[in-house]
Amino acid sequence: MQDDKKARIVAKWIFLGIGMLIVQTLLGGITRLTGSGLSITEWKPIMGALPPMSDADWQALFSKYQQIAQFKYLNQNFTVNDFKFIFFWEWFHRLWARLIGLVFLFPFIYFLAKKYFRQWMITPLIILFLLGAVQGAVGWIMVKSGLNDSDVYVNHIRLAAHFMAAMVLISYALIFGLKLTLVPADFVANKETNKGAVVIISLVFIQLVYGAFMAGLKAAAAAPTWPTINGTFIPSAGDGGFFQLIFHDKIIIHFIHRTLAYAIGIAVFIWWWKALKITTSAIFAKFRNSTFLLVFAQIFLGILTVLTSSKIVSGKFGVFEWLAQMHQLTGILLLLTLVANIYITRKRKVIL
Repeated sequence: MQDDKKARIVAKWIFLGIGMLIVQTLLGGITRLTGSGLSITEWKPIMGALPPMSDADWQALFSKYQQIAQFKYLNQNFTVNDFKFIFFWEWFHRLWARLIGLVFLFPFIYFLAKKYFRQWMITPLIILFLLGAVQGAVGWIMVKSGLNDSDVYVNHIRLAAHFMAAMVLISYALIFGLKLTLVPADFVANKETNKGAVVIISLVFIQLVYGAFMAGLKAAAAAPTWPTINGTFIPSAGDGGFFQLIFHDKIIIHFIHRTLAYAIGIAVFIWWWKALKITTSAIFAKFRNSTFLLVFAQIFLGILTVLTSSKIVSGKFGVFEWLAQMHQLTGILLLLTLVANIYITRKRKVIL
């Protein structure tokens, strides 16, 4: 009984971390939407937690920002006050990451000292730590891609890598949390349902990558129409080879992202309809129905985001930005419900 209580406490700690990671991802979205990601041109994991303390400090940081292409070609009219606004979001994004690190580290040390961890928990916790470290490193590599004299934004492929590293981290943490909280009666080993969820999550993984491409390339505004893409359902290919088109062409990326959304919506509906026959697990029913609701909310928000993309005003956080954030959040939650569905319907292994 004492071990069960300790496991519940560890689970609450893990779920707190998941919540903080989701907030961190949304802060990353705000950072991108406000054009703030390149405002801090240095990576100082320790001293960088402190904001500028004087006018001289602000001017020094602003001078460094003035050396990169984003200022020279996009924000050349910025004053120090304008710079302070974009600096805040990038600084807060990094500060929140540091807080996540502390929330992981100190309870980990306490739980380890008090023997809250069972033997099987150690490896997953080490993996979580390593995934978090990788996420931070990929984030800095992404930022560096825009700190030059030619690019006004970060590289969209590196942005996608940063985002998907976060999704892998959150998903792994969720699996660990579920291991700590679910009881045998919650599982419904069902091969067909499990395989269907695996296929769908594979499509969602690709879709999230293309969502990051859309964000990084500002591709929504390239075709702010629906149901057509600038008057056509199947846009003509631009110049370049196959990989150039699917990884760099805004319209083709837009087309792939939309098409995947429809395919995922249909696949989820079929999967959900078949999974309704499973009535032995209340927790599975919740995750199954959440997947169904989220996928259509995601599609609806995606349509609204595209339709409002022509109203983007630089430096303003308006309707488009709020919809984009909600679209991102529903995408994350959709992924997590699918992770849970796969975990619950798999052939369960006994953990000692």
